[in-house]
Amino acid sequence: MSSKKKYQEIFIKSLGISEKDFSESIKYNDVPEWDSIGHMTLISDLEEGFEISIETDDIVDFSSFKEGIKILGKYKINF
Repeated sequence: MSSKKKYQEIFIKSLGISEKDFSESIKYNDVPEWDSIGHMTLISDLEEGFEISIETDDIVDFSSFKEGIKILGKYKINF
């Protein structure tokens, strides 16, 4: 499975959204499920899924699906 597909699956599962509600342009608070609690669930699941530890500044900056791709790139995850 590609990193991008894995990322997308973790994103959808962590936030508990349907695939129809997902788009690559999704941003924090675009859907009710991506609130502060959903955000921390997403970060935790990404850390577990990619076996990384995301720094606090990156957690704060993780404001959209696309921004997440940039941030995960810092952790040597290639998309």
